[in-house]
Amino acid sequence: MATQPAEHHFGDGEPFTIGLEEELFLVDPDDGRLVNTGAEVLEQVGELPSGEIKNELHRSMIELITGVCTTPHEAVAELCELRRAVLATGAGIVACGTHPTAVEGDSQFTEKRRYERIHELLGDAGATPVCALHIHVGMPDGDTAIRVFNGLRRHLPLLEALSANSPYRHGRDTGLASARQLTLRSWPRAGVPRAMADLDDFFESTARLTQVAEVPDYTFHWWKLRPHPRIGTVEIRALDTQLSPRHTAALAAAVQSLALHESRCRPAEDPPMELLDEASFRAAREGVKATLPDEDDRLRPVPELLERMVEAIRPAAVELGCVAQLDDLFELLADGGGAGVQRRACRGGEGEIAGVLEALVARAEPTGEGYGASPLSDAA
Repeated sequence: MATQPAEHHFGDGEPFTIGLEEELFLVDPDDGRLVNTGAEVLEQVGELPSGEIKNELHRSMIELITGVCTTPHEAVAELCELRRAVLATGAGIVACGTHPTAVEGDSQFTEKRRYERIHELLGDAGATPVCALHIHVGMPDGDTAIRVFNGLRRHLPLLEALSANSPYRHGRDTGLASARQLTLRSWPRAGVPRAMADLDDFFESTARLTQVAEVPDYTFHWWKLRPHPRIGTVEIRALDTQLSPRHTAALAAAVQSLALHESRCRPAEDPPMELLDEASFRAAREGVKATLPDEDDRLRPVPELLERMVEAIRPAAVELGCVAQLDDLFELLADGGGAGVQRRACRGGEGEIAGVLEALVARAEPTGEGYGASPLSDAA
C-alpha cells in the first residue's frame, strides 16, 4: 500500500522566494528539427556557477532549474546562463509548449526508471513531448501553503491565457493558442485539484490518490497547481515555456506577487470545478484574446482581467521588488502572447511554419539586460 508521509519542509527557507524550471526542446541548430540528444548534452555541459540542468521524460527535452532566488529578475538571469551552457555544447534549443513540426515517433523516451514508469502509465498519451514553465514560491508554513494554493486556483485561467505559447503541433496550426494544454488533458491527474481544507486534508487526499493510481508518490500527480511539501513550495505547472525571457520574468512576477497577496487575503469562495475547467479550456483555445469568467461568472476580456489583477497585487509586487517585471505583463499582452508572436513569424501565410521554426532557433540564445533576446516579433 502506497502511503504519503505527513512531513514537509514548509518554513525551512525564506518565505516567498522563487525558483523556476524551464523545459526546452533540443533541436538541430541548423533546421530546428527535433533531436534525441538529451543524454549527450548533459555529458557535455561543463561546470555550472548556479542552478542545474537535468534530462526529462523525452530524450528530445532538457530541463533548466534555478536555485532559490529572491526576485524574478534574478531567477530569469540564472535561466539565461543555463541556456548559454546548453548552447555551448553545440545543441540547438526551442522555447515553446509544443514543437511546431515534430510528429509522433520523432521523440524517444528517456531511459530512466521514473520515466519508463510514466511511459507505462501513459502509453501513447505521452508520445507527444510538451514543455512547461514551472514556478515555485517558498512558503513559511503549511497553513499558508494551503491558503496560497486555494487562492491561486481561481487565477489559473488568466495565467494560462497569458502564457499560451504553442499554436503549432505536428506541422500545422492547431487553431489553439496552447496545444500543450489540450495535449495534457489526456494525462491522468493533470487538471486542477479541489481546494483543500488544511495540510492534513492534502496529505490524506494525496495518499489515497497515490494508492489508487498505483504510483510511487505525489510527484506523479501532474496537477496544474500543487503544494510541494518535499521542497516547501507551492508550484504552478500550468504555463507553457515562454519565447521571451522577459515574458518568463513577467509571469514569474505575477505568480510570486499573487502568492504573497493570497497569503494575506480572506479566503474567497472556491470556483466550481466545472467552471474552472471550462475557463482553462477557453484560455488554451484563445490565449490573450480569450474572455474568461470573473468571480460573478461574467465573461470578461483578458486585458480587463489583467488590469484588475495587477492593481490588486501591485502592493505585493512593490514589497517583493518585482514591479517592473509585473508591468511587463502588458508588453506580453501587446505582443499577443507567445501564440500571437509565433503566428506573426509565419512566412507565406497560413500553413507555412518554416519561418516560425527558423525564428525560434534564431532567438534561442539570450542576450541583453539579464533577460535575453527580444520576442520573435522583432525577428519576424
